[in-house]
Amino acid sequence: MRWLLLLIPLGVWAQTPSPLRLTLPEAEALAVKQHPQLAASHYITLATGEIVRETAAPQKPQVMANATAVGALDNSRLAAGFINAGNLLSRAAAGVSVQQLVTDFGRTRDLVASSRLREQSQTANETAVRANVLLEVDRQYFRALRAEAVLRVAQETVRDRQTVSDQISELARQSLKSGLDVSFAKVNLADAQLLEEAAKNEVAEAIAALSTALGFPAAQSLEVSEPVSPEAPVPDPSSLLADAIRDRPDLQALRLDRDANAKFADAERELNRPTISAAGVVGGIPAHTSALDDHYGAAGVNVSIPVFNGSLFAARRTEAEFREKASAERLRDAESQVARDVRNAWLDLSTAYRRIGLTQELLEQANQALDLAQARYDLGLSSIVELSQAQLGKTSAEIQSLTARYDFQLQNSVLRYEAGALR
Repeated sequence: MRWLLLLIPLGVWAQTPSPLRLTLPEAEALAVKQHPQLAASHYITLATGEIVRETAAPQKPQVMANATAVGALDNSRLAAGFINAGNLLSRAAAGVSVQQLVTDFGRTRDLVASSRLREQSQTANETAVRANVLLEVDRQYFRALRAEAVLRVAQETVRDRQTVSDQISELARQSLKSGLDVSFAKVNLADAQLLEEAAKNEVAEAIAALSTALGFPAAQSLEVSEPVSPEAPVPDPSSLLADAIRDRPDLQALRLDRDANAKFADAERELNRPTISAAGVVGGIPAHTSALDDHYGAAGVNVSIPVFNGSLFAARRTEAEFREKASAERLRDAESQVARDVRNAWLDLSTAYRRIGLTQELLEQANQALDLAQARYDLGLSSIVELSQAQLGKTSAEIQSLTARYDFQLQNSVLRYEAGALR
């Protein structure tokens, strides 16, 4: 029985899944493979491609098979209605009708071109969605790395302050330190323990957020590894601005949308042109009255010329022209915002790069201050307050140094996104 009780927790432990270990490129590839936003965007792209086929359909022959059976009263005629064929004849017939657009003087061609441009625009939008997903993956990946690093600092701080607290408590028992020193040491230890608990919570939240960014429906057990640190930022953002205007997928989508609206405006201007169509019918009449032959067939050409429709075509043409102008203005505004965002991202990256050196220097000074404060306290030349401040300063400097390093890596991803390189 005892062996059975021992085997139960071992079996449960053996079934615990091992964490999924990911590098940053692996995390990005996983998100691209399974994120629902990307899947939805891809399906929209496929649906937009079908619109091209729909728009081009009138250019191809339209073939219909017909079967008709009619029973009519003898010697009856149609009398009511607008303009109609007067004869009513009993018959049963089957046949085929074919209709072919000969020309509408370019309207359908421009509609097809507009649809193709909209398909290309949606493809660029899909790339933009992919870039947004990758940026969110990078953001949460570096957040998880930073949270885990802060947790390690907090755990180390707890160990160090526990050691100091134990030493001071032992000295107080020997009447070499006061009760005030013991109280301060315990306060510092409790503060470090609170920091550790907050860091654990931040790690859990960061892993859950990363799981969502990767496209998982629930939080996963993940382990993230340190990526290669990027190089120093370029000294001038001019080349990045040019790259962003040329390569940003959202700007490409807006350009294609503007061009699609221009083609659609051309098609709406061609509404006033004639439409020429050819049609033909052929079939047999196995059951009919004596007034009909056994077969029928006919062919013809129809020319439709718009004359007046209450200014409908003029309103549609003007609407399309206004929408074309609006899309051009949206593109111009987006280009201005992208230029601003690239400059801001470059400034943020440059600042983050400088902060790495500054926080590293701050950490070195904080370590020296702590060593000096510890030595002074051990010699009885300073109070526990000075040592506590030095401990707090070191912990704060360590966290700032870690934050600066991961902020720099994140800002590098943001700049790549703004410049159109993250896709």
